[in-house]
Amino acid sequence: MTDLPFLWLMPETACLQDMRSGRSLSASELRARVLARAHTLECAGVGHGHRIAIAQPDPIHYLTDILACWVVGACAVAVNPALPEPERAIVTAALDLHLWLDGTGVGRLAGSGAAAAPLGPDEPALLMTTSGTTGQPKGVTLSLRALEARILLNLAHMPAHEIATTLCPLPVFFGHGLIGNILTPLASGARVLLWPAPRMDELPALASALTDEGVRFLSSVPAFWQMLMRVAAPLPAGTLRRVHVGSAPLAAELWRSIARWSGTANVWNMFGMTEAANWISGARLSDPPQEAAIGVPWGGRFAVLTESGVARSGQGELLLRGPALMQGYWNAPHMTQQAHSAGWFRTGDIATLDADGSAILRGRRKFEINRAGVKVLAEEVDMLLMRHPDVAEALAVGLPDAVAGEIVGAGVVPRAGSDISVAALIDWCRDQARPEAVPARLALLDDLPRSDRGKPDRNALRETLIAGKP
Repeated sequence: MTDLPFLWLMPETACLQDMRSGRSLSASELRARVLARAHTLECAGVGHGHRIAIAQPDPIHYLTDILACWVVGACAVAVNPALPEPERAIVTAALDLHLWLDGTGVGRLAGSGAAAAPLGPDEPALLMTTSGTTGQPKGVTLSLRALEARILLNLAHMPAHEIATTLCPLPVFFGHGLIGNILTPLASGARVLLWPAPRMDELPALASALTDEGVRFLSSVPAFWQMLMRVAAPLPAGTLRRVHVGSAPLAAELWRSIARWSGTANVWNMFGMTEAANWISGARLSDPPQEAAIGVPWGGRFAVLTESGVARSGQGELLLRGPALMQGYWNAPHMTQQAHSAGWFRTGDIATLDADGSAILRGRRKFEINRAGVKVLAEEVDMLLMRHPDVAEALAVGLPDAVAGEIVGAGVVPRAGSDISVAALIDWCRDQARPEAVPARLALLDDLPRSDRGKPDRNALRETLIAGKP
C-alpha cells in the first residue's frame, strides 16, 4: 500500500487542524487514522468497486473516510452532510450507493464479496455530486490519476512558501474546498486549518485567526469575502501571501477591495469546474483589473467553439483539454457525450480567447437571456450592476415575457447604509449599458438566494421574481 497516491506522498511536515474543536493531526497521525478506519471498513465488507457516500459532519472524519475508501479500493462519494432523507434516497438510487458514512456508525454490507485492495490510478476514486432537489443528480467521476494531476499542476503554480499555512473556510464536500484548499496544500507539506462554512458570528474570530495562526493562503467564493470584509478590519500588510477567489463571477471593484483588505496584490481570480477536478486556470490582479480574466490553463489547452467550428482564438463556448478531466458522469453516457465535442470538453462558458491562449469569461451559455432575439449574458448584467458604488452583490436572470420572449430581471443586495432605490438604479443602468441589458424588473434584497455550496442560485431567484415576492 506504500504506492497509494497522495496519502503516502504527503510530506511529514503536513498537519491538519480543526479550528472549532482544536484537534490537530500530524501527517503520520493522519496516516495511522486512515489505516485504522480502512480496517474498520474492510471488516464491514467494504471493498473494491463499492461506492460509499461520505456525509460526516466532522471535517477531519470526512477527509479520513475519503482516504480510507481509497485504501480498500472503494470510490468515495462526496455529499453534503445536511442532505435531508428524501434527497439521500434520490442520490442513493441515482449513484447506486452501497453505504453511507455519516457519523452514526458503520453497518455491514450484506453479501458484498468484494476484496479490499488500494485503488488503481485509473479507477473511479471520487464522485462529486450535485443536489438531488431539482432532478436527477449528476455524479462527476474523477480518477486518482486526474486528482493527482490536478494537485501537482496546482503546486506547480502555487509556491510552497505562499501556502505553508492554509485556512479552508469551505465545506469539505465542495471541490474548491476538498481539492484546492485541503489536498493541494497538504501535498506540499503545509499546515491546513479547517473552518468549514463559518457562520456570520464566527467571522470576526476567523479574521483574528488569520494573524494569530500566521495564515498565508486563503481561498473562497466572492460572497465569503463580502461578508468577511463587513465584519473585520483590514489585515496588516504581509499577513496573507496569496488569495484565491473563485466559484462565482468576480467584479473588478470587489477584486480591488479584497486586495486592499488582505494586504496583498497577489489576488487571483480562479476558474474551475468539478469536471476538471477544481481549478483550471487563474489570473492575477492587474492594474486596472481585467474584469472576468481567467488567464491560461494550468495544464492543457483552451479553445473556443464558434459557428465555424473549433478555433484557437475568438469568442464562443470555452473548450478544454487537460490531464485532470473527469472520466464522465456516473452511469450517464449520453450526458458525458454531450459534454464533449471533437475531443474537447465543453465547459458551458462563453469566453473570448486571445491568440496567446488567455481567456476572459463572458458568461454561462445556460444563463443566456434571449430578449426579442438579442442575446444578453446574465453575468454581463451582474457585472454592470456591481459597478454601481451602492451595490454589494447582484444576480441577473431571464424572466418570461409575452412580447419579448424573455426580459432581464435582477436581484441586488445594497451596500450597508445605502438608500439606493430601484428606479434610480435602473436609470443608472440606462446610462451605462445597451438597452437590452438594462433590467426590466429589479428587486432589492437582504441577501441573494444560495445553493448548499454557497453559490448564488439563479433558479431560486427567478422563481422568487416570477412569484413577485420581493
